[in-house]
Amino acid sequence: MAIIEVQNLYKYYPSPDKKGETFAAVDGISLTIDKGEIFGILGPNGAGKTTTLEMLEGLTDIDSGTAMIDGIDVRSTPYKVKEVIGVQLQANEYFDNLSVSELLILFGNLYGKKIDPENLLGKVNLIDKAKAKPDSLSGGQKQRVMISMAIACKPKVLIADEPTTALDVTVQKEIIELLKELQSETGMSIIFISHDLALVSEIADKVVVMYQGKIVEQGNSKVIFKNPKELY
Repeated sequence: MAIIEVQNLYKYYPSPDKKGETFAAVDGISLTIDKGEIFGILGPNGAGKTTTLEMLEGLTDIDSGTAMIDGIDVRSTPYKVKEVIGVQLQANEYFDNLSVSELLILFGNLYGKKIDPENLLGKVNLIDKAKAKPDSLSGGQKQRVMISMAIACKPKVLIADEPTTALDVTVQKEIIELLKELQSETGMSIIFISHDLALVSEIADKVVVMYQGKIVEQGNSKVIFKNPKELY
């Protein structure tokens, strides 16, 4: 059963080269994501991956097309969709004077939820960092904190936008395994976005490949990545 259904999604921006004209950063894409699956969105920088996510998250207006998440029309009720999604961004800013545990409590309060920071940190293997300040954490540990914040309100869909960027290979694998474990334990759907073919092939059940705002390939990840042809 689908939890996300996207049909003919478009997003236009002013052209950087032609004054008065626009270009489609997202150019009529359609996709379906089932409940409980890990769905990969692969593509080079500038392919339209993050713009697509921003529309699904209700952060950027949808110019044309439809996007439904758990029965919620994102275009008409963008704020309501935030009740069912968790978002792990490429980078976050923190309150420097708060500990990791205090940040999680604050985040829960913003959503009107009382959360147990130790339980969340246990899920991402960071209990020993509960009293640490974010600046003292490694890159991989910061990504784990972001994931714990994203799952704090028990979302039905977790969106992970380039969660392994700038991390070494060992830490990348740790993040991949963590996301797999979270999906297995909670049954949530995960959207995993990356430009790294190897990482997407390792984690995703299904994949779409984006290039210049369009989907140029889609299907079962094992089939797509078995074919040695250029994807983009």
